[in-house]
Amino acid sequence: MKITIIGGSTGTGAQLASLAHDAGHTVTVVSRSGRAPAGVRAITGNATDPAVASEAVVGADAVVVTVGGAKGIAHQRVAVTRTVVDAMQEAGVRRLLVQSSLGAGDSGSQLPGVLGLITRVVLAKPLADHNAQEAAVTGSGLDWTLVRPTGLTDKAPAGTWQAHQVGDGGKLRGSIARGDLAACMLGILTDDSTIGKAFGVSN
Repeated sequence: MKITIIGGSTGTGAQLASLAHDAGHTVTVVSRSGRAPAGVRAITGNATDPAVASEAVVGADAVVVTVGGAKGIAHQRVAVTRTVVDAMQEAGVRRLLVQSSLGAGDSGSQLPGVLGLITRVVLAKPLADHNAQEAAVTGSGLDWTLVRPTGLTDKAPAGTWQAHQVGDGGKLRGSIARGDLAACMLGILTDDSTIGKAFGVSN
């Protein structure tokens, strides 16, 4: 596959880029820093710029958005996502995978124990950004999937994870290693049964 990762210079996006490259996929990473893992094409720029987004998605088989918040910008995630969605629609690229957060959308019930209350209070502003981002994704008309990780860690990957939809009865834990989340996301990209679904993910 030809995979474009928006926000892949660090964190989960960078780990996904490395995993995808090692699996034989052609990977492009877009970031403001211009950094990218070895062997991966890098585009330097802000993905809220339509020209940057267009260059990034043209010819891709799938696009992944893993951007975080940005200092001084209240709604960075949704701004990037809307621009990327517009570029994908114009270029005829269908497959979209977006990293959101557990607690966004209808997933509050999946938060384990007291973490639910803490998350809604402490992360109110980021969750508002994620909610708007998810609305842009689900209303896009594209072949989308959302992943909503619990707390991200830099621990060594366990090689296993749990992925549950709201209401399926699965129990999530409080954290997931970024490497495991990246592996989960790579699997989702090649599984058409995940289209139109949102998954809470934890170790």
